[in-house]
Amino acid sequence: MIKSELTQGEIGDFYWRYINKIDDKAELIETLENNRIEFSDFLKTVPQEKWDYRYSSGKWSILEMLQHIIDTERIFQYRALCFARNEKNSLPGFDHDIYVLNSDAEVRRPDDLIEEFKSVRKAGIFLFRSLSEERLKIVGNMNDMNATPRAIGFIVAGHALHHKDIITQKYL
Repeated sequence: MIKSELTQGEIGDFYWRYINKIDDKAELIETLENNRIEFSDFLKTVPQEKWDYRYSSGKWSILEMLQHIIDTERIFQYRALCFARNEKNSLPGFDHDIYVLNSDAEVRRPDDLIEEFKSVRKAGIFLFRSLSEERLKIVGNMNDMNATPRAIGFIVAGHALHHKDIITQKYL
């Protein structure tokens, strides 16, 4: 499945800001695998003293941001699984700020979070690899918008790139 095959109706407009970070010719599984390696390698270069840093009052630390990425991947993997299995119920949204506030990320070690990210992403890769082209195109509803598993796959890769950009621009 190539990113350029996605259509506007497969996901709400908000999520295209993540999908558009991925090259149009990118293949889903390869993108997820390469993104997992590249993002993990990038995180390993973050200086120890920056993990708790906040560039402004009320902003997340890098520890919290990484926990947010992990939580979001888990939620989006669940959504992709539900849609691929033809779930007809609308899935609820989630308040990412509440999740971060209750994550206890500040007591986690960076290397532990990096390993967790790699494991969660690897589980997602197995999920997306297991889905046929037909299943990747099944439309479900999440947070009052339509979505397909294949769009969700590109969202999670783009979401990590989005936060990499924020870390690079505002934290390092």
